[in-house]
Amino acid sequence: MAFPLIGAPDAGDTAWMLASAALVLLMTPGLAFFYGGMVRGKNVLNMIMMSVSAMGLITILWCLYGFSMAFGEDKGKLVGDPLQYFGLKGVLGGDYLATTDPAAPAAIPLFGTIPLSVFVAFQLMFAIITVALISGAVADRLKFGSWLVFAGIWATVVYFPVAHWVFAFSGYTGENGGWIANNLKAIDFAGGTAVHINAGAAGLVLCLILGKRKGWPKTPFRPHNLPFVMLGAGLLWFGWYGFNAGSALSANGVAGATFLTTTIATAAAMMAWLLVEKIRDGHPTSLGAASGIVAGLVAITPACSSVNVVGALAVGVVSGALCALAVGLKFRFGFDDSLDVVGVHLVGGLVGTLIVGLVATSEAPAGVDGLFYGGGVEQLKLQAVGAFAVLAYSLVATAVIAYAIKFTIGLRASEESEAAGLDEAEHAETAYDFAAVGGTARTLVKEA
Repeated sequence: MAFPLIGAPDAGDTAWMLASAALVLLMTPGLAFFYGGMVRGKNVLNMIMMSVSAMGLITILWCLYGFSMAFGEDKGKLVGDPLQYFGLKGVLGGDYLATTDPAAPAAIPLFGTIPLSVFVAFQLMFAIITVALISGAVADRLKFGSWLVFAGIWATVVYFPVAHWVFAFSGYTGENGGWIANNLKAIDFAGGTAVHINAGAAGLVLCLILGKRKGWPKTPFRPHNLPFVMLGAGLLWFGWYGFNAGSALSANGVAGATFLTTTIATAAAMMAWLLVEKIRDGHPTSLGAASGIVAGLVAITPACSSVNVVGALAVGVVSGALCALAVGLKFRFGFDDSLDVVGVHLVGGLVGTLIVGLVATSEAPAGVDGLFYGGGVEQLKLQAVGAFAVLAYSLVATAVIAYAIKFTIGLRASEESEAAGLDEAEHAETAYDFAAVGGTARTLVKEA
């Protein structure tokens, strides 16, 4: 069979997927605010730039060879053919609009019922935010140039192949697809492995190799702008409907079911996180609410198509509570994961992927029963193999990439740059200018 298929797209599905792609893109600016509010004021622009720069860099790589590596014809069960769609060859073209002549309908390259170009754009947004997620682990101390080099190499060596394993189902862009999706048949509806476990593992390795921030853990590194954090969490929750419900690739019942389970699990995770804070610390916090939201979104991502309402509640409660506890692991084990990428994304991704084997039910769209619904342990085994295969690959590959950069151009900013703040040192800018040029805050008061 020739790929891509040529035909007329479904208008409703296309409209939904265009909206979903835009929603997923919005998640990256949301992440930028979420991370930016959590760092000190002298590093907020640098933190935002790490997310925004991923939007530029990964878009270019995706269009050149990333999409082809992820969704091209399978090569050795490891990666798609990087030349099949090089430069997005074959993605555009055809008759875009039908005419009044029945013999001349619209006929363009398709992915299922939607234009292949729309699917390319939708999956691009996943690649962007996966890379951006890593940056939270290395806040306050990574050189911006080194971040760009790392992001480009990591996307090429780690994300594009893993996306092929997880998302490339046979029969769409080629006869053979990725091994997790087609051979193992682990359930990962929207990227618990390829996105969250992958990024969380990379964040862990990178922060270990980079080293601790000056003064950590004795010096408090308090969030400088909690409203930014809450805004970012809200944008992430909003955009995540494109992430999860959009992964149905159609405006259908699967999209509706995943939309609902995503909402339920996220709400439950937020409340569970706040409860843990209240019991442990005596106060439920806005930072905890925002973090709980993200933890629930992370955990329901792989599970949203395989659980019912009770299962979604379970995913939310378990992930919210465990992630709230897991963020303290960095103090116990001494790794400076600045913004809790490991505690939220790695732990949340593992919880969401593995819990499918327990609470999946055949009444959900995936049609699989987990252990608690009489399905035995088989699905749990499949979930574990998929999760830990991605974890192991990301750990090893990230370590190789990070050490290569460390011993060539260097990873870490100088002590002077860290002390002054990376906004000034790396970008020659400051986020907040409270004084007029040539004056001080005191002179501003006098002039007013």
